[in-house]
Amino acid sequence: MMVEEMGRRKVNQRDVYVIRFYNRLDETRKGEIACPTAGEALKWVEAFDEAKQQAEYALSRGGSARTKLNMEANIDLEGHRPRVRRYAFGLKKLIRIGQGPETLLRQSSTLVNDARGDGFYEGGDNGDAIEAHEWKCVRTINGVRIFEDVANFKAGRGVLVKAVAVAEASADAVFEVISKLDKRQRYEWDTVTGDSELIDSYEGHYDVVYCVYDPKYLSRWQSKRDFVFSRQWVRGQDGTYTILQFPAVHKKRPPKSGYRRTNITPSTWEIRNLKKRTDAEPPSCLVTHMLEIHSKRWFKWKRTSYSKFEKTIPYALLLQVAGLKEYIGANPAFKYETSATVVESKLSDVPNGVSDVPNGEYVDEEMEEQFYDATDSSSDEEESDEDDDEEDKKEIKVKLKNVSWAIASLSLKRPKAPGASNVLDASVDPVNIDPSQFQGSLRKGNGDKDSNCWNSPSGMGFMIRGKTYLKDNAKVMGGEPLLTLISVDWLKVDKAVDNIGLHPKCLVQSEPGKKLPFILVISLQVPSKPNYCLVLYYAADRPVSESSSLGKFVNGSDSYRDARFKLIPSIVQGYWMVKRAVGTKACLLGKAVTCRYLRKDNFLEIDVDIGSSAVARSVIGLVLGYVTSLIVDLAILIEGKEETDLPEYVLGTVRLNRIELDSAVSFEV
Repeated sequence: MMVEEMGRRKVNQRDVYVIRFYNRLDETRKGEIACPTAGEALKWVEAFDEAKQQAEYALSRGGSARTKLNMEANIDLEGHRPRVRRYAFGLKKLIRIGQGPETLLRQSSTLVNDARGDGFYEGGDNGDAIEAHEWKCVRTINGVRIFEDVANFKAGRGVLVKAVAVAEASADAVFEVISKLDKRQRYEWDTVTGDSELIDSYEGHYDVVYCVYDPKYLSRWQSKRDFVFSRQWVRGQDGTYTILQFPAVHKKRPPKSGYRRTNITPSTWEIRNLKKRTDAEPPSCLVTHMLEIHSKRWFKWKRTSYSKFEKTIPYALLLQVAGLKEYIGANPAFKYETSATVVESKLSDVPNGVSDVPNGEYVDEEMEEQFYDATDSSSDEEESDEDDDEEDKKEIKVKLKNVSWAIASLSLKRPKAPGASNVLDASVDPVNIDPSQFQGSLRKGNGDKDSNCWNSPSGMGFMIRGKTYLKDNAKVMGGEPLLTLISVDWLKVDKAVDNIGLHPKCLVQSEPGKKLPFILVISLQVPSKPNYCLVLYYAADRPVSESSSLGKFVNGSDSYRDARFKLIPSIVQGYWMVKRAVGTKACLLGKAVTCRYLRKDNFLEIDVDIGSSAVARSVIGLVLGYVTSLIVDLAILIEGKEETDLPEYVLGTVRLNRIELDSAVSFEV
């Protein structure tokens, strides 16, 4: 079974968040689940994923468990409601986790969820890759802190500014408030985009909004303004929301008489849950609104409270955080969470997709309804990282908060990867890896000033789980990559190509490639017109130890690999909006997109289908628009879930310097 998030959809004048589940071998067997919030949709995805893992574990034990699971292999949702409930109860027993919908009920419920909140933020403000931001607080207004990025200004660019506040509600609830365009609600907190209407939406994670704005609230004698902007939202695997807002043009809303068409300042919202001290404590989250300002008025206002800046749209955008904070604080209902998930079966027979059952309405059990409601009484087991800095004699522990100054004090020596000593077979003599024997279509660069090339940086720019992570959530700075990046191919293909390692012209099939003990091939399939494929080849100088975490990954099942294959991105140089869209948080690729694995001879190939996720497609589309000006670092590792797998180590890294799309080489199967 495969599960995919479909994003937001409007059904019967109501926004719902849809996930689709289907059989990978037979896609005619499918269905959809509609949830009231994006957070609850995430919990369903996690529940299905956990159920798959539990089923595989039970199957591995063999015997009666195999017979029992084979009898329950197909869940039939087309029968009467009592049968549906019986299967739902079986799913509840199968899941037994601290996340996801554990209790399925027919009627709606408004019970208070007194368990721990959803999607706790794991790590600090800068994620799992180190960023060179120097945020300085310049003003505090109504409980909202206003920061500017001093490092960005020193680099000669516009001033990067953000407003930060704590909202007494979960990240899911705050996201719903920001994303909804209901005028009555927005009038209570939004002074800029209160008069908004939805023009169009795409793939559930991207929409276009038209807004009318009366500047009389800022200054006198100005005509009314209107603007069109796009909103693109992403939810990270840690439950953090990112909303990107860009000025846009749409044929449905051309400029009209009496209004001055304005380009709204590009901005981003970031909403992340904060850790609770006790289970009884209400949820809270950190809300950040960030934008870039090119105005001399900012500097005057910063020094002397220059009033003219307070009459600009950028200033009004910053103060949206203050309005949002006060609005949520004045509504105690945000401290309580409700759930009214609806499930639909037999999707192919229902042309309009999803619908729901009115709250509190009695449904006859014999009626052939397509939906039933679900109440979530779950809790989240994740905990965030500690806020205090620590430096151990054996490991350098750096807090993920603001480490730009800490980097300068660290030794430039590239340390050996911690925890990687037993990964490769020490009883075998290492072979000499000569990268000059392997020539890919993308050349190796001569430094960061070079373009359209690749390099292999140290893993010191990435934060990974330390030896004691399961006890104290401490992360350590990565060391030298375990595997050597020997070649990179940048290919142009008509459609996504799997199993590149079996192609006769592939590096793996060359004579030097066959002599290497082990090669890890990672093929990133980039959806576009045309499609692209970035292939990374990592080599080991000795065979992989079967008892190591890498050995278990290489020879494990696909579900085992999906749960552990992790990538950490970092935009080292580039447009700040792209940096916020990509982020720096580690991502389990097997849970975010479809990954296909091929284990043959001396290599393992991982084909990463970025186009399998609507969210990933939208983000990669943004990245491709700026790719010629970006320097991108990627780190690849295996997530340590057990104490024996810790500390983590960086498998491999790559730095992509200002890649040119036209340089991709055509690849024919």
